[in-house]
Amino acid sequence: MTMEIHYDENGTPYVDWGGNTIRLEKEPITEKVLIEKAEKELRETPEIREQALRELRELLKAEKSLIIPSEKDDFLLKFLRPCKFYATSALKRIQAYYKFRRSHSDYCRDLMPSTIRSAFNHNIVSILAPRDQHGRRIMFVESGALWNPRDVPLSEVFRGVQLGLESAMVEPRTQVCGVITIIDMKGLSFSQVLQFTPSFAKMVVDWIQDCIPIRLKAVHIVNQPYIFNMLFAVFKPFLREKLRSRIFFHGNSPNLLNHVDAIALRKRHGGLLPEPEISGDVLWKMLYHYEEDFKLANSYGFADNNNK
Repeated sequence: MTMEIHYDENGTPYVDWGGNTIRLEKEPITEKVLIEKAEKELRETPEIREQALRELRELLKAEKSLIIPSEKDDFLLKFLRPCKFYATSALKRIQAYYKFRRSHSDYCRDLMPSTIRSAFNHNIVSILAPRDQHGRRIMFVESGALWNPRDVPLSEVFRGVQLGLESAMVEPRTQVCGVITIIDMKGLSFSQVLQFTPSFAKMVVDWIQDCIPIRLKAVHIVNQPYIFNMLFAVFKPFLREKLRSRIFFHGNSPNLLNHVDAIALRKRHGGLLPEPEISGDVLWKMLYHYEEDFKLANSYGFADNNNK
């Protein structure tokens, strides 16, 4: 059976899998339960939203060298929601996000599907799955035996992760509900562990904790062998308590099902999603549909930014 991309009446690509229609959900939030969740967890009301947008635009006027579409509500909301509509916090996140892209241009330049393919072709990165029971988007990363650094260098894995999360970040539903990550470490080898340097680990952790505008609700490590302790020791010094408290280690146990409903998990992780899984190539094709959007987003940043 070959998984195929379909297109709705608006030309939006989607995939049917296990009775689920999976696509990028860029439309505004209208469901009452999500509106209430946004108000409860993010302070989002029409009045607070409008006030925060005005305040953030005013603050951005002082950022003369920062080229972003500050006139677009949906762009600013991408930063305001994770910051619970505090304009000053959102400004700091915007500054940190684009400073990171400038400082690490080798990893962040040309973040577009046309330039990032190997991590998807080899099924290393995927965001194609039903949302979990809390409405959170699920990112899956293969970091064990199925990952061959010769085919997909670590830098390309990180670029693939960035591209996947960049696509999720534009979804209002994901901005409210957040993201969880499942990292499968089955078959992790010593040679793979050696790919991770302290400087790379610090960069990734800084990106997660201080730069990316997304609500990362949990990181689930599954099937990790004993050697994984060496890898985690590289990352651990850079983790603050908030992120550390959201990392869960499951080994070969079925405990992941205590966190994520079976309807949103692959069979190999104890879930109910059918075979075959959605291939990375299908995800890449879906993202490539939005190539021009990625290209436009890639043009934003500081005036001296090498991403342009």
